[in-house]
This record gives sequence, C-alpha cells and structure tokens, in this order.
Amino acid sequence: TGNIDIIAMDKTGTVTAGKPVVTRLIPADGVSEKELLCLAASLEAMSEHPLAVAVNEAAAGRGIEPEVVTQFKALPGSGVSAMSHDGKRLLCGNAELLRSEGGLTEEAVRSMTDSARELTGAGETPLFFMRNGKPMGIIAVADTIRPDSAGAVAALKALGLYVVLLTGDNERTAAAIGREAGVDEVVAGVRPEGKESVIRRLREHGRVAMVGDGINDAPALVSADMGFAIGAGTDVAIDSADVVLMKNSLMDVAAAIRLSRATYRNILENLFWALIYNVLLIPIAAGALVHALGITMDPMFGAAAMSLSSFCVVTNALRLNACRLYDGRRDRARRSAPQLTAPLLTAGGMAADNMQVGDRGHQGYDGKGDTNMTKTVNIEGMMCEHCEATVKKALEALPFVESAAVSHTDGNAVLSLSGDYDEAAVREAVEAKDYTYKGVAA
Repeated sequence: TGNIDIIAMDKTGTVTAGKPVVTRLIPADGVSEKELLCLAASLEAMSEHPLAVAVNEAAAGRGIEPEVVTQFKALPGSGVSAMSHDGKRLLCGNAELLRSEGGLTEEAVRSMTDSARELTGAGETPLFFMRNGKPMGIIAVADTIRPDSAGAVAALKALGLYVVLLTGDNERTAAAIGREAGVDEVVAGVRPEGKESVIRRLREHGRVAMVGDGINDAPALVSADMGFAIGAGTDVAIDSADVVLMKNSLMDVAAAIRLSRATYRNILENLFWALIYNVLLIPIAAGALVHALGITMDPMFGAAAMSLSSFCVVTNALRLNACRLYDGRRDRARRSAPQLTAPLLTAGGMAADNMQVGDRGHQGYDGKGDTNMTKTVNIEGMMCEHCEATVKKALEALPFVESAAVSHTDGNAVLSLSGDYDEAAVREAVEAKDYTYKGVAA
C-alpha cells in the first residue's frame, strides 16, 4: 500500500455523497425563496424521481408544508405538471418543457436558460418552475462531494500520489466535481467494464490503487495493485478489495498509506536490530579474534545478546502504536516514485479504452486505432443524471454500440460504434424510454 504511485477514485458514493441535494434557490423577481420552495414541494410531493426527493427533503428541512395539488401528471423526460388548490397550473422541468408547455417566447426561454448556464457549468442540474405561465424561479440540485473529499485528495497528493477521478457522468459535471475535489485528472463517460480498462492503462505508469463502493467497481478493484472499498458499499466491492474503509472516509486511504510506510520502515529497523548482535558476536564466539587479539566470549554474553536482540525488535515494533495516522505534517513523496504529469491517459492523442476524456478531440477512441467510428445523436427530454443513465443503458444495450457518453446539458449522446449504425434501432431504444430522438448531429 505504501508503494502506490497512482490512485483512481470512483465518483458517486466515493468522492460524492451519492445522494442529490438542493444546492441553490434562485427565485424570480418578486418571489421569495420560501414561496418558490413551497411551490416546488407541492408539485414534487407526488413524484418519486431522485431530484424530486431532494426538493422535498429541502422543504422539510426548512419546515415548509407542501400544499395539496390535483391533476398531477408526469411528463417523461421533461418534468411534471399539476393544478394548485386555487386553479393555477404548476410546471417543473427543463428548458424544453418551458417551450412546449409553458407558453413562453423563445426569448424568455433563452433568458432563463442563460441564467442557469452557471449552474450546469458547476455540475448542478437546474429545475425550472412556473405558475400560470409566469416563471417562479430555478432550484439547482446536485450530488455534492463528501465534506472530507477535498482534504483527502490534498493529503494523497502531499504523499506524492497522482489522483484520478473516474465517473460515468458527462464531461461537464465530472469536470466540476474534479475541480472541487482537486484531483489531477478526470476521466468521464466511463462504462462499468471500462473502469477495469482504465486501471490497466494507468498501471503502465506505476503502481495503481482503486477506491470504489459499488458492484461496477469490483473488476477495477481486483485489477488494481491495491483495492480500497468504502465500508458502506456493496458486499461484492468489499469482497473484491484488499482494504476496507470502515469509517467510509477517504481520509482513511491516506491513513492506510501512512501506516503502511511506517510499518515498512519499522520492518527495516527490526531487521537491523535482529541481525546486528549476531553479526558482531558470532565471529567472536567462534574464536575469530582469539589468535589476533586474545578475545573470547562467555556463552552467557551470547545468550544475553540474543535476548537483547528480541527485546529491541519488540520494543521498536511497539513504536507503531504512536504512529499518527491522520497527521500529514511529515508527508512526502517516495524517493523512488515516478514523476507523473497530467494527463496520463491522453498521451499520443489516444484516450483509454471505453471512456471519454475531458478533451472532446479524443472522444470515440475504441482501442483499435480508429477514431472515426462515432456518431453524435441529438436527444430531447433529458433533464438530469438519472435521465442520462437511463438513456446510456438503453443505447449500450444495442449490439453495434460499444459505449455511449450521454449529456443532458448538451442534449446529445456520443456513440462509439463497433458495427454499422442502425438509426431505426437507436430511435426505438431512445423513444422506448420516453425521450425524443432528433437525429444525427451534423
């Protein structure tokens, strides 16, 4: 563990909390935050969508009671609608819903989406709310990083490790989380089986550790030189890992490395104390100095030396109890550690297999040297990461699709193909999930 050079981390549930929460309330002019949140909670109370749950929890945390609504209707891929107790129509959804259901002009829609651009750039999902055709405001929802993630990444970098974030999320969301956590490199759009491929590519540059918590992380945990599993993760991940973080904290990864290095140093010291007495006294006991210097040794001294050797080894080993696992003041890189600079996975213009990297110029590399086997298809109706995951799963089930990098913010999916493109099959897969296929991008 102490000899690790590169550490790769899964995002959801490892670096982030794995649970969407409301991050910002942006009410429209003349609307209070309480009024916006009350409207949102009333509208989302009957929805089971993860983003709706986040809104409801935010309202409950502020003691806001949702009002009773009628005619609730889920609009797949767009949002929800309902009627308030006083007969006003309530809407929540994405920008496309504002155009199709809200009755807003294109200029008004553009104004609202422009105000939400900062949110998408920060990896947050904007939810637009309207009442009787009037914009009420925006609520931003995001899967926030764990409180200790940034500190843990900083500690790992202080130990001389190169930190990589792995995620199946779109590039923009992944980049925002990566910046907040402070990692060296972000690899986005990674398929579950692609994580193991990324680990193999990273091992070309040094010893690699993987940190994960889910079933999809198990192959990567096994493939890595050292696997760390979050204690609250799945049983499969825990069984696949070499180290289990019982406190579910990434700070324990740095602690494990510190303990490993301290233990290794202690072993070397103990080898010295175990051997030094024998090296010095065995020649004397054998009579090597009798003729030269007339020196002999009483057998009792030999027995005492052996006991003293054991005493020194045990006492030195007990010093590990004083090791400060969470004190990073003495952290430093190993002298023999390779000098790694970002990015590792785009050297020579090629990305790792089955993944999308931050530079869009490298999208679609399939590991076979052909970077032209990609199609970008436009899809309407996606409004969150949950929608992305649904579309991604449907597209990757097609036999000619090697991988799909889906973005709800860009409204498209970049397909890496392993065979001839079948537009009818793609259309059917997308529309079967209640989203709208808009054709291949020019």
